[in-house]
Amino acid sequence: MRSFPQVSTQLRCSALAPPFAVVRANNPGKGEPMLVKRYMQTKVIMVGLDERANAALYMMKKKGIRHLLVTDNSKLRGIVTDRDFRLMRPSPATSLSIYEVHYLLDKLKVKEIMTKKVITVTPETTIAEAAHLLLNRRIGALPVLKDEKVVGIITETDMIRALIDLEEAQGT
Repeated sequence: MRSFPQVSTQLRCSALAPPFAVVRANNPGKGEPMLVKRYMQTKVIMVGLDERANAALYMMKKKGIRHLLVTDNSKLRGIVTDRDFRLMRPSPATSLSIYEVHYLLDKLKVKEIMTKKVITVTPETTIAEAAHLLLNRRIGALPVLKDEKVVGIITETDMIRALIDLEEAQGT
């Protein structure tokens, strides 16, 4: 198995962690299951259905995130990702002027480009189950719901953090 250089937890957390708290397992891999609630991000950025797509894209770029949850009256309605925005852009071979493109893009709403059938997990879902969903469905994030209320989001990056914690706990 490949060996990784030892990095102090303090340095690793400050270098890799997002600007919000990520709850960590005290002793991952030592008898207790690794659960989504230990690694999920709890400060989730959400937008409404009628938000302009360009405004949502600007928010994603400003916050440095790749996934936005779309809600309506606190109920999850969809998810919009950086990939959705890339797919909505016109081809570089378009005959439209840049001004026409911006005019048309400014008219789009988030609800027109979001994924409506969202795969979700609960805080009690194991990291392994969540990782299988991400891998098999080829997605980058899973909203975390408790009693149909959004309580967090877990992403590929969070899975890597869990893997690092597991690797460090096993001492390899």
